[in-house]
Amino acid sequence: MEASELVLIMPRCQEREKTQRMSRVLAYALQDARVSRKIETARELADLKGKKLLFAVMLGESGINLEYCSMLKRIRLEKDLFEGCQGAVIVDGLSELFTKSVSRSLVLAANRAGCAFIGRPLVEGTRSLANFHVLAKQGDTDPLQAYFHQARELVGRLLEQQPPFYEDPRLLVLHASSRKTSNTMALWDLVKKELSGWRIREIPLRNGALVDCAGCSYTTCMYFGQQGGCFYGGVMVEEVYPAVMECDALLLLCPNYNDALSANLTAFINRLTALYRQRRFYDKRLYGIVVSGYSGSDLIAEQLIAALCMNKSFYLPPGFCMMETANDPGSILKLPGIQERAGAFSEALKRMKKG
Repeated sequence: MEASELVLIMPRCQEREKTQRMSRVLAYALQDARVSRKIETARELADLKGKKLLFAVMLGESGINLEYCSMLKRIRLEKDLFEGCQGAVIVDGLSELFTKSVSRSLVLAANRAGCAFIGRPLVEGTRSLANFHVLAKQGDTDPLQAYFHQARELVGRLLEQQPPFYEDPRLLVLHASSRKTSNTMALWDLVKKELSGWRIREIPLRNGALVDCAGCSYTTCMYFGQQGGCFYGGVMVEEVYPAVMECDALLLLCPNYNDALSANLTAFINRLTALYRQRRFYDKRLYGIVVSGYSGSDLIAEQLIAALCMNKSFYLPPGFCMMETANDPGSILKLPGIQERAGAFSEALKRMKKG
């Protein structure tokens, strides 16, 4: 496949009202690209290994596209369907809701099926396009034109960006857990054993060490971000910001607390905004390890995707997240096949290394 070629995966929608705006967006966005295939049904999902993929999903007021649901079922069941692929997503809806939630579940499913995603891989259009008002104002245009331009820019980055690889990878690991009792930390220790000789830096974010973002004005945040800092300072500025700048890949260790990221990891993501205003993270990979006591690991993985890939622009490698279920302290080590799965995740990490 040539660099300017991509495969358009556009779940069929029979209702014309739902397709009109997406058709106009794609006509503008794909002007400099060659669509080698257009896939509209789940049955057509085949022979895609190594391709550049643009997912374009149209949603009605309910947030449901029946053919997309059929595609999602197949994507979730065929673990190597998108081996070697790299993707981006455009979602257009007839509601103010559902575009982001559909996008997160699609990216997670495709990623587990082997598809990598570029940083900031999503352009979404809600019914009112209120999500484009700020960009429209900045570009002295209207929300629809801002939508068109963002979609075209997304396609350009999808065609141009290649997976980042590193000669001697530097891995930054962030957590907010107690090593004595945490199944998440125990699982990380299994993975880390297979990474002997790697440059790994672990930073714990516990016991009030990290103050959450308090929502400074844009001007204030931009000013401190350009200095490589943040108004609230502390460990985030002194230790975490420099570590993020230096690393090639970021790994978050995430126990599932009430189906949400822990408070300190959430604070880290929120405070990262000041640094993000200074630079983008397209060249840095994102990984996660999630352990749930009962269920819901996919919810945490989707939060990482939305916050750090879709929002903060980290590159999402295939199979970015290891997800396990364990409750009692130490029980993670007794799960059948856990050593093999930890080894497989270590191998996935090793694939970021050149050669």
